[in-house]
Amino acid sequence: MTADATALQWHAYAPKRTPHPGVTLRETLEALNMSQSKLSTRTGLTQKHINQIIQGNASISPATALLLERATGVPADLWNNLESRYQDLKLRQEEAVELAERASWLERVPVTELRKRGFITATMRDKGLLVQQVMEFFGVGSLDAWEQTWNRPAAAFLQSSAYEINAGAVAAWLRLGEIAASKQDREYGEFDKAALRAALPGLRALTLERPKDFFPKLTQICADIGIAVVLVPDIPGTRASGATRFLSPQRALVQLSNRGKRNDKFWFAFFHELAHLLLHGKKGTFVHIDPNGDSSPDTGYEQEANDYAGRLLIPSEAEARLRAIRTPDEAQRLASDIGVAPGIVAGRVQRETQDWTFGMSLCTKFELKTRT
Repeated sequence: MTADATALQWHAYAPKRTPHPGVTLRETLEALNMSQSKLSTRTGLTQKHINQIIQGNASISPATALLLERATGVPADLWNNLESRYQDLKLRQEEAVELAERASWLERVPVTELRKRGFITATMRDKGLLVQQVMEFFGVGSLDAWEQTWNRPAAAFLQSSAYEINAGAVAAWLRLGEIAASKQDREYGEFDKAALRAALPGLRALTLERPKDFFPKLTQICADIGIAVVLVPDIPGTRASGATRFLSPQRALVQLSNRGKRNDKFWFAFFHELAHLLLHGKKGTFVHIDPNGDSSPDTGYEQEANDYAGRLLIPSEAEARLRAIRTPDEAQRLASDIGVAPGIVAGRVQRETQDWTFGMSLCTKFELKTRT
């Protein structure tokens, strides 16, 4: 189980049964050799009320707990805690019964993947508990809240996509990004668009470094200007390479999947997401889905972000040389002249020519450590 998953499991131990406080009261009276009648006299409670508590048919209020403390010597907070735990479990069990009847909702969520990553432990044998754990993962109190918070935004985005994508999988991947960002142990500045523009040349220069060297620098530069950068492997059914949204007016989140695990793909995805921060508003959630083969090109905001990232990595003045490239050596020379990793130029040639074998030796593999 990952550290992030562990953070969500703070009440993972949920006993199937817990005795009602009346059991403890009965044992206490036996130990004190005190009858219910005598307890009634000492507390002023009716004998019927005391018997109802012992039978589990009446709860212990804070006022009753104080009376029991004075009559038995057992602290009131113990009685209150027993009652609270019992009522909590009772409520959870009642809710689980109701939720089990709506377990078909789980078909919309990548349950197997979330279990694999350690965020849920329940199985379909306990459907109600499984639904509860998935709601906890998403940070919502009800299935209706999940619909409003996660499914509708994801579905609205995917309506503009030509791809067959699972909205529940996209929602789960986005939630994993939020969790990863919440666990980052670093100081953040406030988001500053001007500072981001000023940082672009330095970020671009990092394309020449190895992942283990550049990634700490990249995340720190971004943190200083109010951007959390997280790596979250994509979930089957998403084909997501990156996403951008604002967690608050002062902090943005750039989420990358490192899909393809190549330097050219990573850097294009990274600068594509930064383009959303520079070009588009704070209220939207932008998710970039990798196309398959001859799928329709991106339109609207996504195309704008593509164009911005492409021009940033390979300036317009180098376009003529780019189109004239015929060999990997020529791609490497252009990369050296414009100050980017050779794989970035090779990857661009591949996209322009549809020759996916061109310059593969220049497109180095990227293995980056992830937190979820």
